[in-house]
Amino acid sequence: MEDQGLEYAGFWSRAGAALVDTVLLMLINVPLILSIYGWEYFDAEQPDFVAGPADFLITWVLPAFATIVFWIYKQATPGKMAISARIVDAETGQLASPAQLLGRYLAYYISILPLGLGLIWVAFDKRKQGWHDKLAGTVVIKRTNTGPEPVNFQGA
Repeated sequence: MEDQGLEYAGFWSRAGAALVDTVLLMLINVPLILSIYGWEYFDAEQPDFVAGPADFLITWVLPAFATIVFWIYKQATPGKMAISARIVDAETGQLASPAQLLGRYLAYYISILPLGLGLIWVAFDKRKQGWHDKLAGTVVIKRTNTGPEPVNFQGA
């Protein structure tokens, strides 16, 4: 079933969306970390994997929770919304189930571990699926022509 006006979201658009999401998370996380741990948190020569319970909640639980909630209710994070992209079931094109979305989040770790190869895979895959998408049975789609206005030259 091919839907006119939709395309698979490619590597660079998804990388841009991830950058937007990262900046938004940092705008929330860094002030919280600073208010609890101070600047010493960033000065440690041998940083601990987790500085304490608040660090674990702020840097691991909060981003996971926010991401999955956005995926379930909006089918996208703010970065994906900015590029008019959304996550759908790879077979039906319908909403991905909460179980698929949770699995997709956990599968990010598999995609990241071999030097990010599972994320870079998006650039080469026919359906633009990363390993996390393949494992969860999802694809990221976006509307075509998402710019403010199509290009139109009067003299051509």
